[in-house]
Amino acid sequence: MRPPRTKKLLLVVDDSPTGRRIVSEALRAHGYDVITAEDGEQALDLAFRRKPNLIVLDIVLPKQNGFQVCRRLKAEPHTRQVKVVLLSSKILATDKQWGMKQGADGYVTKPFVLPELLAVIDQLLIEDQKAPESDSEQLVATGITEPENTET
Repeated sequence: MRPPRTKKLLLVVDDSPTGRRIVSEALRAHGYDVITAEDGEQALDLAFRRKPNLIVLDIVLPKQNGFQVCRRLKAEPHTRQVKVVLLSSKILATDKQWGMKQGADGYVTKPFVLPELLAVIDQLLIEDQKAPESDSEQLVATGITEPENTET
Protein backbone atom coordinates (compact mmCIF):
# COMPACT_ATOMS: atom_id res chain seq x y z
CA MET A 1 0.00 0.00 0.00
CA ARG A 2 1.12 3.54 -0.62
CA PRO A 3 0.91 6.42 1.86
CA PRO A 4 -2.25 8.53 1.77
CA ARG A 5 -2.35 11.50 -0.62
CA THR A 6 -2.98 14.01 2.12
CA LYS A 7 -1.60 13.61 5.61
CA LYS A 8 -4.11 12.18 8.01
CA LEU A 9 -3.91 12.56 11.79
CA LEU A 10 -3.97 9.29 13.72
CA LEU A 11 -4.16 8.85 17.49
CA VAL A 12 -2.39 5.79 18.91
CA VAL A 13 -3.55 4.78 22.39
CA ASP A 14 -1.60 2.15 24.33
CA ASP A 15 -0.49 2.04 27.96
CA SER A 16 2.74 0.32 26.91
CA PRO A 17 5.44 2.82 25.86
CA THR A 18 6.95 0.16 23.60
CA GLY A 19 3.59 -0.59 21.99
CA ARG A 20 2.93 3.11 21.37
CA ARG A 21 6.39 3.59 19.88
CA ILE A 22 6.21 0.57 17.55
CA VAL A 23 2.79 1.47 16.16
CA SER A 24 3.54 5.21 15.96
CA GLU A 25 6.83 4.74 14.12
CA ALA A 26 5.23 2.35 11.63
CA LEU A 27 2.37 4.76 10.93
CA ARG A 28 4.71 7.74 10.54
CA ALA A 29 6.83 5.72 8.11
CA HIS A 30 3.63 5.06 6.18
CA GLY A 31 2.99 8.80 5.82
CA TYR A 32 0.61 9.55 8.67
CA ASP A 33 0.85 12.28 11.32
CA VAL A 34 0.63 10.60 14.72
CA ILE A 35 -0.21 11.71 18.25
CA THR A 36 -0.25 9.35 21.23
CA ALA A 37 -2.04 8.76 24.52
CA GLU A 38 -1.26 6.34 27.34
CA ASP A 39 -4.69 5.95 28.97
CA GLY A 40 -8.38 6.23 28.19
CA GLU A 41 -8.91 9.70 29.67
CA GLN A 42 -5.96 11.16 27.76
CA ALA A 43 -7.28 9.49 24.59
CA LEU A 44 -10.70 11.13 24.98
CA ASP A 45 -9.15 14.52 25.71
CA LEU A 46 -6.95 14.36 22.60
CA ALA A 47 -9.77 13.01 20.44
CA PHE A 48 -12.12 15.83 21.47
CA ARG A 49 -9.48 18.55 21.03
CA ARG A 50 -7.61 17.33 17.92
CA LYS A 51 -10.31 15.22 16.19
CA PRO A 52 -8.00 12.68 14.53
CA ASN A 53 -9.11 10.92 11.35
CA LEU A 54 -8.58 7.52 12.99
CA ILE A 55 -7.73 6.10 16.40
CA VAL A 56 -5.72 2.92 16.99
CA LEU A 57 -6.99 1.92 20.42
CA ASP A 58 -5.77 -0.72 22.84
CA ILE A 59 -8.52 -2.30 24.95
CA VAL A 60 -6.72 -2.85 28.25
CA LEU A 61 -6.00 0.70 29.43
CA PRO A 62 -5.88 2.53 32.75
CA LYS A 63 -8.59 5.03 33.77
CA GLN A 64 -11.02 4.02 31.00
CA ASN A 65 -10.68 0.88 28.91
CA GLY A 66 -10.78 0.86 25.12
CA PHE A 67 -14.37 -0.34 24.99
CA GLN A 68 -15.48 2.59 27.18
CA VAL A 69 -13.45 5.07 25.11
CA CYS A 70 -14.87 3.74 21.85
CA ARG A 71 -18.43 3.87 23.15
CA ARG A 72 -17.98 7.47 24.33
CA LEU A 73 -16.40 8.58 21.03
CA LYS A 74 -19.24 7.08 19.00
CA ALA A 75 -21.85 8.67 21.29
CA GLU A 76 -20.54 12.23 20.82
CA PRO A 77 -21.68 14.08 17.68
CA HIS A 78 -18.29 15.71 17.03
CA THR A 79 -16.32 12.42 17.24
CA ARG A 80 -18.93 9.96 15.97
CA GLN A 81 -17.34 9.87 12.48
CA VAL A 82 -13.79 9.24 13.76
CA LYS A 83 -12.74 5.74 12.72
CA VAL A 84 -11.64 3.43 15.57
CA VAL A 85 -9.44 0.35 15.17
CA LEU A 86 -9.13 -1.76 18.28
CA LEU A 87 -5.63 -3.25 18.58
CA SER A 88 -5.55 -5.80 21.35
CA SER A 89 -4.10 -9.01 22.69
CA LYS A 90 -7.71 -10.15 23.30
CA ILE A 91 -8.05 -12.81 20.62
CA LEU A 92 -11.43 -14.40 21.34
CA ALA A 93 -14.21 -13.94 18.79
CA THR A 94 -16.44 -12.64 21.59
CA ASP A 95 -13.92 -9.85 22.29
CA LYS A 96 -13.99 -8.79 18.65
CA GLN A 97 -17.80 -8.97 18.54
CA TRP A 98 -18.07 -6.88 21.72
CA GLY A 99 -15.62 -4.32 20.31
CA MET A 100 -17.58 -3.97 17.10
CA LYS A 101 -20.79 -3.66 19.11
CA GLN A 102 -19.20 -0.71 20.98
CA GLY A 103 -18.78 1.05 17.64
CA ALA A 104 -15.28 0.01 16.53
CA ASP A 105 -14.71 0.10 12.79
CA GLY A 106 -11.92 -2.49 12.82
CA TYR A 107 -10.22 -5.01 15.09
CA VAL A 108 -6.63 -6.25 14.85
CA THR A 109 -5.05 -8.67 17.33
CA LYS A 110 -1.58 -8.44 18.90
CA PRO A 111 0.96 -9.45 18.02
CA PHE A 112 -0.03 -7.76 14.79
CA VAL A 113 1.38 -8.05 11.31
CA LEU A 114 2.17 -4.54 10.08
CA PRO A 115 0.75 -4.99 6.55
CA GLU A 116 -2.56 -6.18 8.06
CA LEU A 117 -2.81 -3.19 10.41
CA LEU A 118 -1.93 -0.77 7.61
CA ALA A 119 -4.45 -2.39 5.26
CA VAL A 120 -7.25 -1.99 7.82
CA ILE A 121 -6.30 1.65 8.48
CA ASP A 122 -5.89 2.52 4.80
CA GLN A 123 -9.22 0.90 3.90
CA LEU A 124 -11.11 2.75 6.64
CA LEU A 125 -9.59 6.07 5.61
CA ILE A 126 -10.42 5.44 1.95
CA GLU A 127 -14.02 4.64 2.93
CA ASP A 128 -14.07 7.78 5.08
CA GLN A 129 -13.01 9.91 2.10
CA LYS A 130 -15.86 8.50 0.03
CA ALA A 131 -18.51 9.05 2.74
CA PRO A 132 -20.44 12.34 2.66
CA GLU A 133 -19.76 14.55 5.69
CA SER A 134 -23.36 15.55 6.37
CA ASP A 135 -26.94 14.70 5.52
CA SER A 136 -27.05 17.69 3.14
CA GLU A 137 -23.98 16.45 1.28
CA GLN A 138 -25.51 12.97 1.08
CA LEU A 139 -28.68 14.42 -0.43
CA VAL A 140 -26.69 16.40 -2.99
CA ALA A 141 -24.60 13.33 -3.81
CA THR A 142 -27.80 11.42 -4.63
CA GLY A 143 -29.28 14.30 -6.62
CA ILE A 144 -31.92 15.12 -4.00
CA THR A 145 -32.10 18.66 -2.75
CA GLU A 146 -33.51 19.89 0.52
CA PRO A 147 -36.80 21.77 0.22
CA GLU A 148 -36.48 25.53 0.35
CA ASN A 149 -38.23 27.44 3.07
CA THR A 150 -41.37 28.75 1.35
CA GLU A 151 -42.92 30.49 4.34
CA THR A 152 -43.91 34.13 3.74
